[in-house]
Amino acid sequence: MASLFNKFQQAVGVLAKSTTFAKNPRQLQFEADVNKLFMYTSYNRLGREAEETDAEEIIEMAGKATLSEQQKQVQENIHYQVENFCSLMDGILLPDVNKNESGSQSTNSLPPPRRSGLTFAVGSSNASADADKPLVPETKPLKLNEVSQRLMDQMGYTLEIKPSVIPHQDAGQGCFIKGEADVGTVLAFYPGVIYSPAFYRYIPGYPKVDSQNSYLITRYDGTVINAQPWGLGGESREVWNGSYTPKVVTNTKTSENGSDRLWKALSKPLEGSGKAKDILERRNPLAFGHLANHPAKEMTPNVMICPYDFPLMEKDLRPYIPNISFGDSGEIKMKRFGSFWFKTGSKNGLEAPVLKTLVLVATRALSNEELLLNYRLSNSKRRPDWYSPVNEEEDRRRWS
Repeated sequence: MASLFNKFQQAVGVLAKSTTFAKNPRQLQFEADVNKLFMYTSYNRLGREAEETDAEEIIEMAGKATLSEQQKQVQENIHYQVENFCSLMDGILLPDVNKNESGSQSTNSLPPPRRSGLTFAVGSSNASADADKPLVPETKPLKLNEVSQRLMDQMGYTLEIKPSVIPHQDAGQGCFIKGEADVGTVLAFYPGVIYSPAFYRYIPGYPKVDSQNSYLITRYDGTVINAQPWGLGGESREVWNGSYTPKVVTNTKTSENGSDRLWKALSKPLEGSGKAKDILERRNPLAFGHLANHPAKEMTPNVMICPYDFPLMEKDLRPYIPNISFGDSGEIKMKRFGSFWFKTGSKNGLEAPVLKTLVLVATRALSNEELLLNYRLSNSKRRPDWYSPVNEEEDRRRWS
C-alpha cells in the first residue's frame, strides 16, 4: 500500500509541474486536488481485490481524462459510497414490519392490524402533526453510540470523538477512525448550514464570521459550510433548521462602547430566507468532519476534503446528508448522465437541484488513528500559533 501511495503522489507531482495553468495558481491547485481524488476514489471503487497494476491503469487514465471527466467520475465514486452507507443506516434504524426489535417473528394468533403505507412512513405518533411541519419517519430508539457500533460491525469502521493526540493545548477533541478503511474511503461528512456567496451576509457574526467560529470551511466554488450549529449531532431523527446563536465575547475590561454594540448586532444573522427545514438523522456516526484537526509539525495529513454535490431527488438518502441550505444556497441545475447527475450550463436534458456539500476522503489506508486534515489557511493573514503549514506552496495556490 505504501508503494501505491507513492505512485499516486508521483502522478500528482507531474500535474503540478504543468505549465498549462501556471498563470492561474488557484486553478492549478484545484486540478491537482481533483486529480488526487480521481485516483484515490477510483482505486477504492475497485474494492479489496484491486492490484497495483490497477493503480497504474488509473494513473494513466488520470493523465488522459479531462478535468470535467475526472470530476464526474469522482462524484459518481463518492455517491456510490454514500449510497452504501445510507443503505446500511436504513438497515440499522428503520423498523422491520415483519420482526420485532429482538429479531424474532411475531407469534400472535391474530395478525396485527394492517398499517397503511403512510402510517408506517411517518409513525403513528405523528398522525396529528401540524400541517406546516415535516413529518418525521419512525425509527428505532437507538442512541448515537449504539448506531455507531452497529455501523462499525457492518462497514468495518466508524468515527469517535476523544482527546486529540496533537501536542498542543488548543488541539482539544479530535476525530478518530475506529476500525479500518482503505485509501479513497469516504470517512466523514462535513455537517452544517450551506451558504452560497449570495448569502454570506446571513452567516452569524458577519462580517467577522471567523473570529469566533472555527467550524467554517470553504469550497473552491465559494460555498461556505458552517458546522457550528451541528455540534455533536443528536439522539434522534428530527426536523433541523440549523438555528444557532453564537456567544458574543466583548471587552469586559471596559464598559460597552459603540464598537461592542455594533459587534453584538453583527453577530446576529440577518433575517432572510434561511427558514429551511429538513428531516435529518442527527445520529449520523460519520457527521464529524468538522472535528478533524490540522496536523502538528512533523505529522502528515491522512484525509482531504472532496466537494460532493448531493442530488436532492434522492429522497431516501436525504436524512443521512447532515446539511441544509440557507435559502437557495447549493441548489443549482443539474443534468443527468446515465445513473448520476452533474452540473450543466445547458437547459437541455433533465435537471434537478443539489446540496453543495463536502466529505473527507482517506489519502491512505487507515486503522484506529486520528483524522488529520490540512486546513490550508491563507498565508496572507495572521495564522494561529498552532498552525504549522504542510505545504506553503499549496496554501499560496489555494488562496491566490
